[in-house]
Amino acid sequence: MSSTTNSPTHHTSTIGAIGAPSRRNTELMLLVFAVAIPVFAYANVGLAINDEVPTGLLGYGLGLGLLAGVGHLVVRRFAPYSDPLMLPLATLLNGLGLVVIWRLDQSERLQLSSTYVEASPRQLLNSAIGVALFVVVVIFLKDHRVLQRYTYISMVTALVLLLLPLVPGLGANIFGAKIWIRIPGLGTIQPGEFAKIVIVVFFAGYLMVKRDALALASRRFMGLYLPRGRDLGPILIVWAVSILILVFETDLGTSLLFFGMFVIMLYVATERTSWIVFGLLMSAAGAVGVASFQPHVQQRVQAWLDPMKEYQLSQQGIIGHSEQSMEALWAFGSGGTLGTGLGQGNSDLIGFAANSDFILATFGEELGLAGVMAILLLFGLIVERGIRTALAARDPFGKLLAAGLSGAFALQVFVVAGGVLGLIPLTGMTLPFVAYGGSSVIANWALIGILLRISDTARRPAPTPAANPDAEMTQVVRP
Repeated sequence: MSSTTNSPTHHTSTIGAIGAPSRRNTELMLLVFAVAIPVFAYANVGLAINDEVPTGLLGYGLGLGLLAGVGHLVVRRFAPYSDPLMLPLATLLNGLGLVVIWRLDQSERLQLSSTYVEASPRQLLNSAIGVALFVVVVIFLKDHRVLQRYTYISMVTALVLLLLPLVPGLGANIFGAKIWIRIPGLGTIQPGEFAKIVIVVFFAGYLMVKRDALALASRRFMGLYLPRGRDLGPILIVWAVSILILVFETDLGTSLLFFGMFVIMLYVATERTSWIVFGLLMSAAGAVGVASFQPHVQQRVQAWLDPMKEYQLSQQGIIGHSEQSMEALWAFGSGGTLGTGLGQGNSDLIGFAANSDFILATFGEELGLAGVMAILLLFGLIVERGIRTALAARDPFGKLLAAGLSGAFALQVFVVAGGVLGLIPLTGMTLPFVAYGGSSVIANWALIGILLRISDTARRPAPTPAANPDAEMTQVVRP
């Protein structure tokens, strides 16, 4: 004889649907600190220079707070599950950069210079444009995988952007580098800053398709897996293009960035250490080869090898020599461990590049070693969150795209900070979010927007499966 009993209905759900808080309130709290710290620094600078709270403090605080608030509201509405740290970190770096640029604007030495232009209002406007582009990316890029459709269009676009400075009448040669284009009414724009994002889209789409072929090895030599000859084609082409940029535009920074991030993405896609070794060898060979005949690159290398000699030659009035590398090292040295205090240093002696190429020297002198390490830690956290996003991404294209954008950001910080600190030759690039430069701050806000969109897709909970009507009643048969 058998009997039947009804069991309670069982619903299944995924772990993601149960957990995965949006963390937007955490982001809001961090943004409060990210706005308050630069406002406090702004007041500190005014008190140090003029013994009074600056009159623009309220306007600066409201302006930075408005930008942060708009960014937060858009993320809360359109990317609720995105990473909660990236927006506050970018806001804090941007705010501190604005403070130090305004501090340099107050320098009487720079104001007496014939090339002096007040930079902080322009940088605030550039930051607003950057946040506007960030908002556009978060709202309209609903799925990062859409970018995969434009793989080869991205390649063409990137090459056009990189070659624009060479167009006669459009390109501008400034201090020996041909990396700007001049647009009437808008000033100069550095298209290479936007090209780095577009080229990462191409690399991600290309390597997603070709990664299996590139991971194959035909032979092993000295512990390294050597790729097949036909698979060396892509890396040779990218290497050649980076060398051409170095030769014709004399832009060491973009050349290193362009080639370096391709090698990083190759390693992420194939997990072959041999690609990194090949990349380092080829970049070293290319740089040495170009430096042997390119005067501008030779000057950068010489200033790195013997900055004091360059300083002495420049003081003698010999054209073609720069004193800035030595002055930056003196700024770091005079700052010591804790610095001289905001507004109380002499880094403005560096001159016209004090608020752009050498802005890290101001942090080093006025905030000391502790301040420089804090700034580098903030950059490191952005890179770490980007790599975490790459690991969490559920699709190969998203993984490569997040890893490429994070790698490009990390490389840019390294080549700029390394050049100012004397670890590598100067590259002429700008420190993201911190240094004066409209193209840089706008492009990097777009980069943060794309990373947030990828992280939102990666952290978004999976939908709960619909209940199966046939499973609502179960029968248990007992003999």
